[in-house]
Amino acid sequence: MYVANLTLRGFKSFASATSFTLEPGITAVVGPNGSGKSNVVDALAWVMGEQGAKSLRGGKMEDVIFAGTSGRAPLGRAQVTMTIDNSDGALPIDYSEVTISRTMFRAGSSEYSINGTACRLLDIQELLSDSGIGKEMHVIVGQGRLDDVLRSTPEQRRGLIEEAAGVLKHRRRKEKALRKLETMEVNLSRVVDLAGEVRRRLGPLGRQAETARKAALWQAEVRDARLRLYADDLVQKQATLTQEQADHTALQARAIEVQAQLAHAKEAVVAATARAGEVTREAETLNEQTHQLQVLRDRFATYGRLATERLNSLQQMERATHNHTGKDPEALRAEAQKAREFEQTLTEEVEQARNDLETIRTERSSAEQAHAEERDRIAAVTKALADRREGLAKLAGQVAAKQSRVETLESQWAASQAQIETATKKADEAEQEHHALQKQLSAEENESDIERQLARVREEHAAAFQALSEAEQRHRQAMSERDRAHARCEAFEMGLRSMSDSQALLAHDAPPSWGTLASMITVNNGWETAIAAALGAAGEAVTYPTVEQAIEGLTHLRTVGDAGAAIVVADDELLPAATPESDCPGKRAIDLLTAKPDVHSVVAALLAKTVCVETVTEAVEYLSAHAPSTPHLRVVTRAGDIFAPGLVQAAGEPGSSRIEIAAARDEAHRHQEEASIRVEQAATVVADASCLAETLTDRLKHLTEELRKTDAEKAAKTAKLAALQATLRAATTQVQQLTAAAEKAASALAADRVALEEVHARHEAALAAPETEEPSTEQLARLEAAASTARAAETSCLLNLRTAEERLRASQGRADRLEAAARAEENARSEAARRRTVLQSKIQATALLREAAEHSVARITTSMEIGTSRRDGIATERQQVEEHLAAARGRTDQLAEELRTLTDTAHRDEMARAELRMRIENLLTKVTEEFGIGEDVLLDEYGPDKLVPPLEVASAMSTEAPENASTAAEDSGNTATPRKTRRRKSAQIPTEPRPYVREEQEAIVKDREKKLAKLGKVNPLALEEYAALEERHAFLNGQIEDLRAGKRDLLSIIADVDDRVQRAFMEAYEDTAREFAGVFSRLFPGGEGRLILTEPDSPLTTGIEVEARPPGKKVKRLSLLSGGERSLTAMALLVSIFKARPSPFYIMDEVEAALDDVNLGRLLMLFEELRESSQLIVITHQKRTMEKADALYGVTMRGDGVTRVVSQRLRNQHESPAADRASA
Repeated sequence: MYVANLTLRGFKSFASATSFTLEPGITAVVGPNGSGKSNVVDALAWVMGEQGAKSLRGGKMEDVIFAGTSGRAPLGRAQVTMTIDNSDGALPIDYSEVTISRTMFRAGSSEYSINGTACRLLDIQELLSDSGIGKEMHVIVGQGRLDDVLRSTPEQRRGLIEEAAGVLKHRRRKEKALRKLETMEVNLSRVVDLAGEVRRRLGPLGRQAETARKAALWQAEVRDARLRLYADDLVQKQATLTQEQADHTALQARAIEVQAQLAHAKEAVVAATARAGEVTREAETLNEQTHQLQVLRDRFATYGRLATERLNSLQQMERATHNHTGKDPEALRAEAQKAREFEQTLTEEVEQARNDLETIRTERSSAEQAHAEERDRIAAVTKALADRREGLAKLAGQVAAKQSRVETLESQWAASQAQIETATKKADEAEQEHHALQKQLSAEENESDIERQLARVREEHAAAFQALSEAEQRHRQAMSERDRAHARCEAFEMGLRSMSDSQALLAHDAPPSWGTLASMITVNNGWETAIAAALGAAGEAVTYPTVEQAIEGLTHLRTVGDAGAAIVVADDELLPAATPESDCPGKRAIDLLTAKPDVHSVVAALLAKTVCVETVTEAVEYLSAHAPSTPHLRVVTRAGDIFAPGLVQAAGEPGSSRIEIAAARDEAHRHQEEASIRVEQAATVVADASCLAETLTDRLKHLTEELRKTDAEKAAKTAKLAALQATLRAATTQVQQLTAAAEKAASALAADRVALEEVHARHEAALAAPETEEPSTEQLARLEAAASTARAAETSCLLNLRTAEERLRASQGRADRLEAAARAEENARSEAARRRTVLQSKIQATALLREAAEHSVARITTSMEIGTSRRDGIATERQQVEEHLAAARGRTDQLAEELRTLTDTAHRDEMARAELRMRIENLLTKVTEEFGIGEDVLLDEYGPDKLVPPLEVASAMSTEAPENASTAAEDSGNTATPRKTRRRKSAQIPTEPRPYVREEQEAIVKDREKKLAKLGKVNPLALEEYAALEERHAFLNGQIEDLRAGKRDLLSIIADVDDRVQRAFMEAYEDTAREFAGVFSRLFPGGEGRLILTEPDSPLTTGIEVEARPPGKKVKRLSLLSGGERSLTAMALLVSIFKARPSPFYIMDEVEAALDDVNLGRLLMLFEELRESSQLIVITHQKRTMEKADALYGVTMRGDGVTRVVSQRLRNQHESPAADRASA
């Protein structure tokens, strides 16, 4: 097995498809540094599955794609194809040639294929691992790989041997098994937890299932009993409905008969009613006529009575006019005179009665006073006697009580005085403290100026921040101006650098010069355009000091192909003689600029006879005046227009010349410097303002804090002042209350003292008074009789006075009235004469009217007697008709009532039947909804005529053992006794079919519902859930057993792999150690080298240490070896591995670069030995290595950055025409 072909497309520097046709033996790849030799090694590693970008000398995997050059575009993908000759069958695949391909796209995706079939990276790694090629790529010894081998850890060295021994695939198998085992452990733990959880749920769920089973049995019994009860109800209701229907038919027949009788009765009522109407109408007519006659008779009778009364009245009035009884007017006037005299007499009597009353009142008052004095005297004597009789002891007790009360009040008054003094003192102290504190607060308010300072500092703070803001604004403006000036400078600099005509001479590879002429002169402000126009191309020309250097610059210009640049030679010898100043009167151009001394002469020559003026008019005038006398005169305006004899040249675009740009740049530099100064000044101002603002901020904070503290103290003092005010008010109120109480106590004390003195005086009087007899009441009686007589006399006088006053009031005005009556009487007598005449005519008319009325009443009375006779006959007939009608109506009412009763009964029966039908329908609906059966099934299977089957509870209870063993174990402690009880009960339950008994079924429903209620909440799904949970528990147990069996299998596989790995590694290690000793002794004649296991007792984890002692040295540490010794030692280890476990091919990348000629010869001897069993691809610069090669590939790279390959077969010594098929 060997690599037969390697094709690279777009891989690193191999832009075009490049093929290497390889053969067994040693193939050397040679070429200069940087030509892409190592890219061949990277391509082999990459196509075999290398995943580390750093191992491929890149930063990311996409770096392997050709990145492009200056003359070639980058590619979008890289592809490497390696063809292996498998004629010996080393690879486990049925092909004599195996082609492995890998493609990387710029997007980052990769594709792998084997013999053109897409595959995975893992497939390629497993295919190659059987030939000793693993992911560590120990068959590829790249640059720096030798030192990495020595610096590697013992475990990494072990990996090299394992990879060569083909152990890695077993390790991967073990790792895969371990990952599976880890996953299996997790799954097993989860399944065990699930099984435990299921077991924990089985117990409660089993009990729920048992409860559900009982509930289902009892519910079935309840269902059967209810259906039988419903069927019984249905049969009874249907029977009732049938009977009700029969009753309804009979009732309808009777109703029809009553309706016929009622129709006949109604006809009789109608006939009787018609006759009664006729009689009634006749009677009403007679009554109306009689009434009208009665009204007429009454009216005429009334007219007669009125006429009689009128006549009598008129006759009486007429007689009254003849018999006038009024007094004589003269007599009335005489009576008036007598009345005035009587009134005068009564007035005098009233005055006399008033005088008598006053006299009697004085006498009565004297008598009453004497009587009162005598009564008081007798009362005092009587009281004194009573007090004495009550006993001196009682008075003494009263005196003592009063004395005690006075003493108590005196002590209370004294105590209140003391309290008043205390409260007054407290109030005075509070008032003094209050005044002092108030005075202190007033003084502090007057003296404190913190608020004024704070206001002033706030104003200063605001002003400082305003100034800071303005300074920052100015600073920003200055910075903006500086930045704009800087940008203008850069723009002008770029403009100057972009002047294409002289750039070739200013390049770094051009001949050295003094720079452009414009950079060596300074033009006065405002005249840049004029000087630039005057100098023309010379203004942008490059200045050289000598002609020779100018020629070199010209040659350089031709070389680079730039023929538009101008050159100024500052050689005074080549310049013409200077023109006298008098030759060009006016403002000379040379006077408007300042040139460096080295170029002053050439600038003066260039501007000779050139004058600058302001405007075109001045230029024309100046040219006309001086052109004849001054040859070659040129006049240039400030705007850049040039006037010369026979020539007028307009100014170019403003600001386009190098001088103008340079001047603008200088001006921009000046503005930038000024702006920088302003920025610095503004920054200083900002810093000062910021410092001031910070200082004022600190001062403001300090003053604010002081003000806060002062306000807090003031608030505390204000609160204290308020508390003192409250204390003062309370003390003042207390003093007022105590003073009022003291005054009240003093008043009570004074009253009690007066009472004490009175009682004491009574007591003393009682003690001092002699024993006296009962006072006599005769004098009192005489005085009382005198007073009574006086009061009676006063009453009599008062009555006389009132009588006289009343008579006076009655007589007053009587004389005036009598005189008025006399005048009225005279008027009445004249009016009576006139009225008699009128009354006599009215009497005659009234008499005629009375006679006509009496005649009319007589005639009407006769008519009324006739009508009365006729009305009595009609009344008799009407009574008979009404009796007949009443009888007919009674019969009609009787029949109607009977019909109504029948109708009501029929209606009630119909309602009852409808309700019964509705109940039957509801019952059937309820049965259908609850039990899902119809009427036919209900009556056929559960009717009351059907036998009741035996209950299933007996058999159910007899087999009521729990189905789950764990549940039975859990409940075993409390279920034995209930089972026995249930068995005893089940023996009493009938087991044979029996007739239906409603009470029995109702009892069953009641009993089972009671039992169901005792069961509580029943899970109806418990049976299904329990069965499902049992099934899941069995399934989980099976899964646990499967997982444990799988775990045992994996552990067996791991043990087998460990045994195989240990055996393969130890065999490979022993062979490698043996080979290392021989190879090391060949590379280091006289030296000693060996491999040592770090942990011999742990072959699966042990590392490998390398001991190397070159000849003549005692050191064994690899770090103390020289560079060549380290390289040879590493090669000895790798070659030992190669010889112990040969691989089909090896790739060496400049591994002999650090070796001298002797050691190189020894290494080449080993290469020749390896060539016998493996293919070697060697990247080298060593000639001796090339001589040992069987084929030689030359790698080169031209200026386009693309690698090309040329091959030579050395063994047959002829050129191979198989040059690469690479394209540029």
